[in-house]
Amino acid sequence: MATLMLPAPIKKAFSYFPLHTHPEVPVPVRFPLVKPTLWIAPPRKSLEDSTSINILSSDVECLKWQAYIALRGLTDIAVRWDISSEGALEGRLPNLHVPADSGAENQLLAAQNIPGWVDHRIAGGVDVLEGYKDQHAKDESHAWVSLLEGIVHAALVLSQPTRSLLDTLTQSDGNKGRPIEAILNPPPAPLTGFSSLFPAFGVNVTLPALQGQYTAAIAALSERLGEDRWFLGTMNPTALDALVFAYLHTILHSADPTRLEVARHANLVAWERRVRTQVQAAFCPTSTN
Repeated sequence: MATLMLPAPIKKAFSYFPLHTHPEVPVPVRFPLVKPTLWIAPPRKSLEDSTSINILSSDVECLKWQAYIALRGLTDIAVRWDISSEGALEGRLPNLHVPADSGAENQLLAAQNIPGWVDHRIAGGVDVLEGYKDQHAKDESHAWVSLLEGIVHAALVLSQPTRSLLDTLTQSDGNKGRPIEAILNPPPAPLTGFSSLFPAFGVNVTLPALQGQYTAAIAALSERLGEDRWFLGTMNPTALDALVFAYLHTILHSADPTRLEVARHANLVAWERRVRTQVQAAFCPTSTN
């Protein structure tokens, strides 16, 4: 094939704008990735000891994944909380930053990809029962997850102090949660009715309206745990235990009135304290925090 020749006028015009190439400039890495690092929402300040470093996230979603990783048996995982949710994949924390393996590049994983990474790190492969003793226990776990992410989560959200307009304008929302109407089943009625001149908006759900259901939910958790080491009588912790811990820890270590219901059940308080020790031992802060 003949070489494509540019017309002389075009070739002369290009000669006034020569193309120069330069070697790649290496980008300095201020904080090299040494170990798997979980990006989380910031922890709350320790109420017990102002000098200690709290490494458990104040966000339920982030804490759930911290507990999941720790209760699956992994340790020596770093955490950092200097990255806002806007800098995370899909705009949501947590993310897991994984060092390069066998010449590959570093990976940043969204929360839904963490279980696959954990399964790869743990010998034994994937358990179809997900750690539960039988199919019945696995099916029952779904009901408890719905209860926690429904009534318990709604009560936790409603117990938070209302932010001022100035705070709303000047502070980041972090991990933006689901609206109450998307959590509860059935959803609450709107504030406006069919006879209103305005379209339906807002919800009329309050914490006192949910108090009875929340109290019953916590009592049911306490009764189901009983004296067992793990929920549903499993030999080893499951994803349900990670979720329960995230809610119990968040509730117990807050100034919200919702903590009183949990504090009334000695077995839940003792269980949260024991699991907290195991979860904390699996993580260490990075120098970036």
